[in-house]
Amino acid sequence: MVDDPTLSIRVNGEHRRVPKGMTIAQLALELGLEPTKVAVERNLEIVPRSTLADVVIEDGDDYEIVTFVGGGDHLGTATEGAADSWTVAGRTFRSRLIVGTGKYKNLDQNAAAVEASGAEIVTVAVRRVNIADRSQPLLMDYIDPKIITYLPNTAGCFTAEEAIRTLRLAREAGGWTLVKLEVLGEAKTLYPDMVETLRATEILAKEGFEPMVYCADDPIAAKRLEDVGAVAIMPLGAPIGSGLGLQNQVMIRLMVENSKVPVLVDAGVGTASDAAVAMELGCDGVLMNTAIAEAKDPVMMA
Repeated sequence: MVDDPTLSIRVNGEHRRVPKGMTIAQLALELGLEPTKVAVERNLEIVPRSTLADVVIEDGDDYEIVTFVGGGDHLGTATEGAADSWTVAGRTFRSRLIVGTGKYKNLDQNAAAVEASGAEIVTVAVRRVNIADRSQPLLMDYIDPKIITYLPNTAGCFTAEEAIRTLRLAREAGGWTLVKLEVLGEAKTLYPDMVETLRATEILAKEGFEPMVYCADDPIAAKRLEDVGAVAIMPLGAPIGSGLGLQNQVMIRLMVENSKVPVLVDAGVGTASDAAVAMELGCDGVLMNTAIAEAKDPVMMA
């Protein structure tokens, strides 16, 4: 009987056969991926990027390989000479606008909008790399994480476990600990599940993450999030993508008054005047994605 020189594994849900003795780094290169720009999970355990060249693939292994892509619910600097700034988890920013990286026509347009906006933080989603299309561009090739702060988020996660696993991969992919946590309750309104959100916040904070947390416009829930380790509170102004503006100004003002960490309105901000309302209520900033990405001229809107 001839000894089979290959192994059977799964990569991002697809069956593959690879040579015996292959390392994870070699697998990544064979897939057309740069090992320094991905995170790898092997049999539900994250493989430290520093060891990818040393870990040898075994028969039956199941791999998830992810990178950052444009996404989320939603080279720039703030106005020259502006003294105004805000601080989150020891990091200081001049721009009070956070923008997303989803819903744009392409990555060129996305990058141009980020630069035009003056934003210093962008939310990014963590997704499987496309091993079927090796020519697919990477977000990091258009928006440089050394210039713009990436805020990995958990868009699309409906349980604490999903969100925690996603952010562990994000940390491995780029070393990020400042993250945006959102745990959704249902798919229609994308309203947050506060029980799962609170549980995930506490676990992530204990693991050394600095979670900026998407939440309901509830002052009591916001205070509990802060108590278990949230470094910023991000109440929705209205349902994600609705552009309805701030629907509950009284509650958001109470959250601002009661919080010792930054409060930023996240979701539902549809116009510049909505952003102005948030700032007048005392918020430290706003996150806008749909209002920019789906405008007739996203760069001009940004």
